[in-house]
Amino acid sequence: MSQHVLLNSVEHQNIKIDTRHSAELGDNVWFSVTFPIEFRSVQAHYPIFFNKDTNGQFYPVALFGFQQQENLFLTEQGWDASYVPLTVRRQPFLIGQQTLQEDGIAQQQRVIHIDMANPRVGQDGEALFHEFGGNTDYLEQVADMLETIHHGLQDNNAFIQTLIELELLESFTLDITLDNGSQNQMIGFYTINEDTLAELPADAITKLHQQGYLQAIYMVLASHSNMRNLIDRKNVQVGRAFN
Repeated sequence: MSQHVLLNSVEHQNIKIDTRHSAELGDNVWFSVTFPIEFRSVQAHYPIFFNKDTNGQFYPVALFGFQQQENLFLTEQGWDASYVPLTVRRQPFLIGQQTLQEDGIAQQQRVIHIDMANPRVGQDGEALFHEFGGNTDYLEQVADMLETIHHGLQDNNAFIQTLIELELLESFTLDITLDNGSQNQMIGFYTINEDTLAELPADAITKLHQQGYLQAIYMVLASHSNMRNLIDRKNVQVGRAFN
């Protein structure tokens, strides 16, 4: 069970964070949330699709596997890619809100929370605070990361709304045959409808370009070439299990 608390230099002076990647540390996830400002880095390694939460809200995801608790990028040496998505790297931290009173006016300020129940939290790894006070470079990097995620998730809302208004999202089913002959089916995800995209009027294309979303859309489409690599990784995994 999670144990989220406000991070502070008194109670957490000696806390350290294990930044390695493994299933034991919680990295055995088959996708993670991403956002347009991260697409350039993500699309170099992972397929980007769209998922829908229980409230019917769409969000883009970087795909790491084909089923629950399957991350095909995890190896005995760690994470086998030069870029790890921010919503994975931010563990065990998250953004919280704190109300401050200034001149009698209540203001919301973003603060860092930490999940003390996360397996990364312990006595080995990256320190958060210097011995005699002050944030370490690592904690400053975490703060920057969380800010990027915060703004990225906000941008997601506008990006998704635009895709819905232009009817650019479509569900799809992907049938996969592995080298051992087993049949697998990927369902429940959405992608960009390329036919609808091609038929958009010039003013809609111009607006997408001005918003920065046209580039994001093409990065999503380009990322699909990474499906071949993901299938190859699955074939290697299945082959090892068979042997």
